[in-house]
Amino acid sequence: MTFRTRFAPSPTGPLHLGHAYSALLAHDMALKAGGSFVLRIEDIDQSRARPEWEAQIFDDLAWLGLSWAEPVMRQSDRAPVYRKALDTLWQRGLLYPCLCNRRDIMEAASAPQEGVTPPMGPDGIIYPGTCRGRDRSGPLPDGAALRLDMARAARGIDAVFTETGTNARTVRVDAETLISQVGDVVLARRDMGTSYHLSVVLDDAAQDITHVVRGEDLFEATQIHVVLQRLLGLPTPIYHHHPLIRDEAGKRLAKRDDARAIATYRAAGDSPADIRARVGL
Repeated sequence: MTFRTRFAPSPTGPLHLGHAYSALLAHDMALKAGGSFVLRIEDIDQSRARPEWEAQIFDDLAWLGLSWAEPVMRQSDRAPVYRKALDTLWQRGLLYPCLCNRRDIMEAASAPQEGVTPPMGPDGIIYPGTCRGRDRSGPLPDGAALRLDMARAARGIDAVFTETGTNARTVRVDAETLISQVGDVVLARRDMGTSYHLSVVLDDAAQDITHVVRGEDLFEATQIHVVLQRLLGLPTPIYHHHPLIRDEAGKRLAKRDDARAIATYRAAGDSPADIRARVGL
């Protein structure tokens, strides 16, 4: 199996030191294995994506010394692929439309024990199933939020995903855990026609990704991706969930942390080697 990995940023703000670490690590791992590294632009959120941020991504990564296979995949070009996968799941009775907003979900998940913190899963509050009984007949609805009926989707699921790295794990994915600790995740948002979970699975398969290198914050979400891979007949890559880069207070970096942006360090005179040193590479 030829090693093939990727870096998949969203053009919604500046790349920071955490992005630099993830991209450099993935690139280094690919070179060491004699494999390949690809870039993907995750721009399904067109309300926040900006061309100037995408241009900055290319510029920052090239400055760091990274190179990647062409052409670069953009999620905004792949709406028909996502729609086809959703239609497949809809025809199998595994999706249902959901009309709930965040407040609805919070209130329903907290009842009848008001004041009790609702159970949380890798996708936020575990959905209480308010819309699970909605009509699923007819064609795939347009412009609707669609949830995966996890009780139906996970029926008979007993799979594993494996990791590489110092703290490599082999993790079992089973129906009971998926139903009780993950719940009915959203696979299509009203304003996007897809979701991170669906698009990342389809895109990794389309790009023949054999090893996914990404932050530890996505470890719990991997079981969702394994379920979708099983449902859609897609291969499961090997995963490497790396530690997150944090500030002095231990808080993970976010795009609003402009002080940690690669461009800020560049402007201050840092070299690519300095960035590597800052992130422990």
